[in-house]
Amino acid sequence: MPEKAARATPRRGAGKARVRTAYSRAEIEEIFHRFSVQRPEPKGELDHVNPFTLVVAVALSAQATDVGVNKATRALFKVADTPEKMLALGEERVRDYIKTIGLYRNKAKNVIALSEMLVREFGGEVPRTREELVRLPGVGRKTANVVLSMAFGQPTLAVDTHILRLANRLKLAPGKTPDEVEERLIRVIPDHFLFHAHHWLILHGRYVCKARRPECERCVIADLCKADEKTNAVPAPLVEWPPNGPLPVGDGPVE
Repeated sequence: MPEKAARATPRRGAGKARVRTAYSRAEIEEIFHRFSVQRPEPKGELDHVNPFTLVVAVALSAQATDVGVNKATRALFKVADTPEKMLALGEERVRDYIKTIGLYRNKAKNVIALSEMLVREFGGEVPRTREELVRLPGVGRKTANVVLSMAFGQPTLAVDTHILRLANRLKLAPGKTPDEVEERLIRVIPDHFLFHAHHWLILHGRYVCKARRPECERCVIADLCKADEKTNAVPAPLVEWPPNGPLPVGDGPVE
């Protein structure tokens, strides 16, 4: 008899309400195990060379694509990869580098302001706590979580539009806001998968469980998925994919 779907037992924040999920603990374990086989070492898709350029890249990515941000920052980071160099460049020249990105005027202002704060209050170093990171102009909780994970190896979970959609569509950890979904996913996802969970979910949402038409035929968890709009219940072959990006159609395991 299949294991009955259960509420995930919270591991953090004793006394908080349990989180409802459509999956049993064994099913959640299997979902993230398959993601771990598919992408053993997933990577983010924003180009950066150090924690500072990561902060800038993630801040610039709001309402913009990673591809678009990478095109703009490739030249910028060659001349300004530290807060000091960014300040020396100045707001007007930063604007010129990033003018292909949406909201570039306000973002240029924030890049200069966060560079000033880093120099003034943190000795030019990117802080390693969420509380300090969110004080930086243009840096919210999602950006802070990405930086903590990618730059400093902390097991955080930044909820973007892909993760928000998947948490609700798959009924994994339904919630109305990014903060609500973040808290619920952290309670649902097993600790040993939490470090990479952010990238696994983003990449799955970006390349397989797409917003307009989920490609269920390419999904490795199709048999476990409880989404109402699921069109296929046969899981795709569990082969290794690149650390980020899609697996080219017709390709097999990564050598």
